[in-house]
Amino acid sequence: MADFPSKVTTETGSRNNQRRTNRLRGLAAHVTASVDVSFIRSMASVLMMAQIVWGLLHWALIASGPYMRAPANGWVLFVAVTFWLLTGILFSMKLFGAQRRPAAVPWPLTLTVYHGVATFLYLSAFLANAASVQAFSSSYFFGHMAAAAGNKSGSRGT
Repeated sequence: MADFPSKVTTETGSRNNQRRTNRLRGLAAHVTASVDVSFIRSMASVLMMAQIVWGLLHWALIASGPYMRAPANGWVLFVAVTFWLLTGILFSMKLFGAQRRPAAVPWPLTLTVYHGVATFLYLSAFLANAASVQAFSSSYFFGHMAAAAGNKSGSRGT
């Protein structure tokens, strides 16, 4: 009776394909796609989601009208879109735990500086937007600009 080899391979691909597959497996071992459920339930998550939704509404209202009629609205649109994107990126990083990877970054300090700068620039954009609403008082887009500025009175200027 013939001896059966102790190691039998049923490989049909070449050695090159096997090396490439092993390299991809090694790369995938370092990438995790786990969702931080405790972050979703936190107040920080709720506030970031609210900031994303309200930021989208804000820049959509500004962008839907002729925002170049008042040059200050270019600044408002820049601040709204920039911080909407950055908040979305930070939310994703916190959600998937990517902020834990680069240990050299002091995340509490980074987030404090981010929110401080965002607050200051949002305040300046709000003031610029509120001051420029009157330029739209005789147009169809007054409601859009007044809503983006937080003008609750709804009057078309005096």
